[in-house]
Amino acid sequence: MTSPVVLVTGATGRVGRLVVTGLLRGGSHVRALVRSPQASPLPPQVEIAQGDLHDAATVAKAADGADAAFLLWPGFSAAGAEPAVEALTGQVRHLVYLSAARLQRDEHGPMPGVWSDIEKLIDRTPGTRTFVRSGGFAANTLEWAEQIRAGDVVTMPFPAAGRSLVHEQDLADVAVRALLDPRHAGHAYVATGPQTLTCHDQVRIIGEVLRRPLRVRAQPPEQAREELTRWMGALVAEKSLAYWAGLADEPERVTTDIEQVTGHPARSYAAWVRDHAGTFGAAPF
Repeated sequence: MTSPVVLVTGATGRVGRLVVTGLLRGGSHVRALVRSPQASPLPPQVEIAQGDLHDAATVAKAADGADAAFLLWPGFSAAGAEPAVEALTGQVRHLVYLSAARLQRDEHGPMPGVWSDIEKLIDRTPGTRTFVRSGGFAANTLEWAEQIRAGDVVTMPFPAAGRSLVHEQDLADVAVRALLDPRHAGHAYVATGPQTLTCHDQVRIIGEVLRRPLRVRAQPPEQAREELTRWMGALVAEKSLAYWAGLADEPERVTTDIEQVTGHPARSYAAWVRDHAGTFGAAPF
């Protein structure tokens, strides 16, 4: 039986590289779309296709002959995504897109913005698709690592915000199964961690893993807005801060979709911290 050919975009990123590893472990032929092949730290058995998601011609070339593709769209805008989506779906039979979920109240569907915009683009294309709608990445708390290495105080806006943060390995596990098993076609999975934790709780858990007492200091929203605007733009920064502010009274919910798809429970935030302890300043576990 011929091994499936799977194209992975974002293959050198935090989730994408784990998708590559999982596909290789499952016997797939993996092709990675990368901008700079010489600088790509991928396993030697991965086929490298040079290109860029913003260059549809290179996307179509990379997808030629592939059975399925994993899409991780970069940035906070869907501008330029339509040609890339069309290039992918014009070649592959099945597309798995790493999206983002609405997790407050009884809200469902993709998070408004780039994620819902790209899902709409994909829904207009031929072939089948699976949406992996992620909760907040546990890896986003690595932004505290520099503060933790330097001292015992972590400054952040809205420490009472309740998040159901997800381990990137769980996202990759769901994506790999969705890429290889046709039973997942047509589904939209909501992938969260197993527990809702406030940011205070998250810092406490980091301290417990590191065996150090850590404290939280609330950051003025105006200061946070200024910092966020520098790297995500004013509009996205404003929407992000408003969302985090609302999570104190209406925290994110937890789902069991990861266990449903993979057969194992979602990894805890404490497990994620242990996996990244070195970045926070401790010897890896």
